[in-house]
Amino acid sequence: MRRTLFLIGLLLPLLVVAQSKIAVYNSQDVFNALPDKAAAEAKLKATSDKLQAEYKMLQADFDKKYAEYQAIATDPATPAAIRDRRMQEVQEGDKRIQAYQQQAAAELRTREHELMTPITAAIQAAVQEVGDQMGYDLILDVAKTPVSYRSANVTDITDLVKKKLGL
Repeated sequence: MRRTLFLIGLLLPLLVVAQSKIAVYNSQDVFNALPDKAAAEAKLKATSDKLQAEYKMLQADFDKKYAEYQAIATDPATPAAIRDRRMQEVQEGDKRIQAYQQQAAAELRTREHELMTPITAAIQAAVQEVGDQMGYDLILDVAKTPVSYRSANVTDITDLVKKKLGL
């Protein structure tokens, strides 16, 4: 009796899974096919280019101040107050560059999130709609979830998602 209950306990989840409709899709394939992707990437590149140009200006200013400091640092005729002030300018310039790099990276991440969120939301909505229409219990994204094995019975709905998005 115990053995029978044990076997039923083991087999019941398998029966439930066997009755489930499972599908897969490739979000990266869908994402790459969207025309909005290219526009979002162009905007992101424009932001990145502006941030990079500003960084180059900061770096050029720093390099100039550092070269000036090196020129006077070894000159024994330069008063210590001037050397100290120039050293302080170099250190402040380095801190400004580090702060700018952190701020620019954060701004770039925020901009990427602003541009990509509507695209990924549209993909997710299309997947949800296809899943509801086709009666799937589970849809796995093969671009994000490693699948060790996939039988021929699993349906790939990537083309249906693209069609739902008008691609």
